Amino acid sequence: MSASRLLALSGNVTIYNALAQKEALLDALASTSKLELDLSQVSEMDTAGLQLLILLKKEAQRAGKRVCIVAHSQVVSSLIDFCNMATDFGDPLVIPAGQGR
Repeated sequence: MSASRLLALSGNVTIYNALAQKEALLDALASTSKLELDLSQVSEMDTAGLQLLILLKKEAQRAGKRVCIVAHSQVVSSLIDFCNMATDFGDPLVIPAGQGR
């Protein structure tokens, strides 16, 4: 098992592909002690996608592992903010230079 693994998701993280993404995320978590998620290329996310992230965090905690989000797209950060979940993830929302103005 590797100490850390980076997994990049792109495109849609929605109810239409949640099952396949759930399997991929849990498989990635099983292969490492720390999973870093790059969500900077996610173009659409719905509440099913948010539920996947919550499930992944809970599974990591149960297994004594870590999951952290290292990059967010605007879509992801907006959904996390809208659902008031930023503190639940414990990851800093990355704001690209120039976007915070």
